[in-house]
Amino acid sequence: MITKSIEIKLPRGLEARPVAELVQLASKYESTVHIEAQSKKVNAKSIMGMMTLTLNSGETVTVIADGSDEESAVADMENFLQGNIK
Repeated sequence: MITKSIEIKLPRGLEARPVAELVQLASKYESTVHIEAQSKKVNAKSIMGMMTLTLNSGETVTVIADGSDEESAVADMENFLQGNIK
């Protein structure tokens, strides 16, 4: 299991479109991927769960991945949250 704190650097934070893109990205991995923020832990592969977080730019989240491709999952989630994947 890998746990990493990541600052969101998307200009508008995680609004509807970025959430949908993040869920698609997380769903590519066999590993379980969770996002923890604001005392909540949600499945990053769940659009409804992710929408409950309403995260803004500058906030920090914890990404937790567990499975065979956890390293790649965390790396891609970090790149996305920091605005490096379009």
